[in-house]
Amino acid sequence: QVQLVESGGGLVQPGGSLTLSCVASVFTFGNYAMSWHRQAPGKERELVASISGTGTATTYADSVRGRFTISRDNVKNTVYLQMNSLKPEETAVYSCKAIRAGSIYWGQGTQVTVSS
Repeated sequence: QVQLVESGGGLVQPGGSLTLSCVASVFTFGNYAMSWHRQAPGKERELVASISGTGTATTYADSVRGRFTISRDNVKNTVYLQMNSLKPEETAVYSCKAIRAGSIYWGQGTQVTVSS
């Protein structure tokens, strides 16, 4: 069983930055594709960014491209989401997901609130 624990959320002013972390309890972290998703109140969960197991391939939602950066450290079993120029409408619970061979695992999520 893979456990994912997110951290780094909090309150930030519009235009500010946050970096989220997701640590995975797994021996072969590099075998898992990872992604960040977010869900705002009353809205469906959406994909924010994804990264391949080696970290060489990344994808982003159009709404965050150029402002967010996903990265990973396979030694620390951690995936990161650097978020810049945050907007109030990006207030949401941010969760990480791990995928390998059809198995999917989710973290509990971390709250990000963008407000002045």
